[in-house]
Parts: sequence; structure tokens; C-alpha cells
Amino acid sequence: MNREEILSKSRQSNRDEGLEYIENKGRKVGYSIFVCVCFFIEIFNAFTGQKNDAILALFWTFGLSENIIKYQFTHEKKNLIWAIIFLISTIFSLTNFVLSSLR
Repeated sequence: MNREEILSKSRQSNRDEGLEYIENKGRKVGYSIFVCVCFFIEIFNAFTGQKNDAILALFWTFGLSENIIKYQFTHEKKNLIWAIIFLISTIFSLTNFVLSSLR
């Protein structure tokens, strides 16, 4: 395959690397904001004596999904270990949320 064929295939591709970069940058900012809002709600609920299990379940699920994807891509054991920790935390928080909601 020569240079012209490679350039032609690249031009025919609908992939916009600039847009992908912006989306990834926005996703990273979104992750940071999500974590900050979760921590704010957790701290606020702790001061007001409210239960936090639904928010914690969302937070742990976020960490779980991120580490599963990282493990599938990198096969690093640390990501698998974190995924297991987040899975256990998610199950615990969801169970507490369901049980407290049914009371």
C-alpha cells in the first residue's frame, strides 16, 4: 500500500480526530464534576443525617465500569482488583438502598 492509498482511505473515513479529542476532554471534565458533586452531596447528607446509599451506588458503579474497561484494554491486575472492590461496594450500596426504601 503506497502513501496515496493510505491518504485516500484516511480522507474517506468519517472519523474526526479533533472531535474525538474534544469529546474525550469533555468526558474527563464531566468525570471530575461528577465526582465533586457526589462528594458534595455525601458531605451535605452526612451533616443533615440523611442516607446516602443511592448516590454511593452511582459513584461505585461509575468506578466499576471505568476499571472494567481499563482492565479489558490493559489487562493490568490493579484495574481488575479495583473493579472487584467497586463491584462489592456497588452491591452493598444497592442492597442498603433497596432495603431502606422498602422500610
